[in-house]
Amino acid sequence: MLKKPSSRKYSYLGNVTENQAAQVLSSVLAEVPFLRVKRIIHEKEVSANGPHADLWVDLLVNGRPERLLVEVKGSGQPRFAREAANALFRLRHLDPKVYLIFMAPYISPESAEIITAGGFGFIDFSGNCFLSFKRVFIKKENQPNQSRIRRELRKLYSPKAERVLRVLLMNPKRHWRIEELADEAQVSPAHVYNVKERLKDREWAATAKAGLTLSQPEALLREWADNYAFKRHQRFDFFSLKESKDIEKELANFCSSHELRYALTGFSAAERLASYARHLQVAAYINSGPEQIANVLGLKKVPSGSNVILLLPYDEGVFYQPAFADGQESVSPIQAFLDLKHLGGRGADAAEFLFSEVIRKTW
Repeated sequence: MLKKPSSRKYSYLGNVTENQAAQVLSSVLAEVPFLRVKRIIHEKEVSANGPHADLWVDLLVNGRPERLLVEVKGSGQPRFAREAANALFRLRHLDPKVYLIFMAPYISPESAEIITAGGFGFIDFSGNCFLSFKRVFIKKENQPNQSRIRRELRKLYSPKAERVLRVLLMNPKRHWRIEELADEAQVSPAHVYNVKERLKDREWAATAKAGLTLSQPEALLREWADNYAFKRHQRFDFFSLKESKDIEKELANFCSSHELRYALTGFSAAERLASYARHLQVAAYINSGPEQIANVLGLKKVPSGSNVILLLPYDEGVFYQPAFADGQESVSPIQAFLDLKHLGGRGADAAEFLFSEVIRKTW
């Protein structure tokens, strides 16, 4: 049996995260008409001989005393959820009758599965929850938690972090040391370390003596595609009556002769990388001179209905590991997949074809 906590009433929580957890927990439980929270006690107020739970919750359910123990984490990504589940298993061993809960500011769907599979409850700070004990059953989904989600995604999918992701996804089986990955991605070791930690939090990467390697490249690529800031590129839309292949060849010749960096992307890349169906829309990254290129190639600028798209990238990481075919340069399959997902038309279909015919086979 768990020992009874100190008789001091709840008055203090050691940090902001636990304080907020206590407030959210009280709010969720207050919705149950036959349940009354008597007190919430922080671990520091519990006898040193007691179990290490962040919050003790004493309540009455239909007038009968019950106790909840809560493990609070600053992150709800899978790595932290698994740590919390292990802690909760230890608490259950001490007293199987106590209901156990995991709380974090945001709990990902994968983390929710980890927790509920262990028979535990969870609550995030937006009120999304699953609780099932005695006659109490509360399940809430899709409560907005956008600010925190956006902050986490911005950190993983910032331009410098994306450079690291491209290297990893193009070489998913390789083990990387921090320094060599930083050199390859042309970022600082600190950027690599931050990306490594966030991937490990999601359990998408693992570290060993040989270095860092991806364990779930597809999950990473698909979340990146969902959050890829394609609109951040500076886009120039043109129209031409020429055949797409002629435009691509002229573009390649002009950029090569003027030492301009370029790489075909979108459908132009898909046809070369995966023998996708013949395309009518040309798309390419260039590092400068879109108006000059348009004049030389005879492209007409249009507000809509374009069949030629020139992109000035927000970061030159898009040019990493280009592919070459017919004397022309294309972006990597990873970059083409990201761009196709956001180019409209049949771009999503072309992206999935590229994934199944090229990307998956290299993994």
